[in-house]
Amino acid sequence: MKFNISFPETGQQKCIDIEDDKKVRLFYDRKMGEEVDGAALGDEFKGYVFRIAGGNDKQGFSMKQGVLVNKRVRLLLAAGHTNYRPRRTGERKRKSVRGCIVGHDIAVLHLVVIKKGTNEIPGVTDDPRPRRLGPKRASKIKKLFSLDKGVNKKEKKAEERDDVRRYVVKREIKKEGKSTRLRAPKIQRLITAERIRRKMKEKTEKKNRWTRAKEEAKKYNTLLNKVLHQRHVEEHKLREAAKSS
Repeated sequence: MKFNISFPETGQQKCIDIEDDKKVRLFYDRKMGEEVDGAALGDEFKGYVFRIAGGNDKQGFSMKQGVLVNKRVRLLLAAGHTNYRPRRTGERKRKSVRGCIVGHDIAVLHLVVIKKGTNEIPGVTDDPRPRRLGPKRASKIKKLFSLDKGVNKKEKKAEERDDVRRYVVKREIKKEGKSTRLRAPKIQRLITAERIRRKMKEKTEKKNRWTRAKEEAKKYNTLLNKVLHQRHVEEHKLREAAKSS
């Protein structure tokens, strides 16, 4: 069985192949989300604690949390369920998924390091890999740098406000024969004074359209009633003339 070990602190992962049945058997009948002592895989993992995050069987079907069987089943899945991506709105489909209990037919088991031991795992815990890109969404940038969530505060001066655009993570771009320049991502869901002004303008225009539509409908109904009244008067005169003749 193969074990895909990942360490969130360094952002790295490594796949190891263990053919010893005595070590692999200790993972049988375990469920997704359970914590396992790393010493079961060998002395080099002594002190480590792993959490079973999922896996795939020999045919490639992934494990699904909440399905308490150690075999493959067919479930009717809809939008919001894992292991399924609907193509149309309201679509449901019956798909084959693997239960969340580890069995002998599992080919790859995903393990996440919860507690680090004394020994380093080459390629997992010894080489931290920093994030190349920072967050793009304005709320996540504020959360990362602990900025004020308010957009415009009257009690603060313009230079003292926490402008999200000043804290966006930039990356360097180097090209041969050119000077190094910085590139910043486009901030998503950024609320500025211009955005607020634009929204107020759209709201005012929408309200004006409602008012204009009501006034035009009122004028149309008045004109229609006038035409119908004239038609009714003319028809009444014609009936009276027919009676007198």
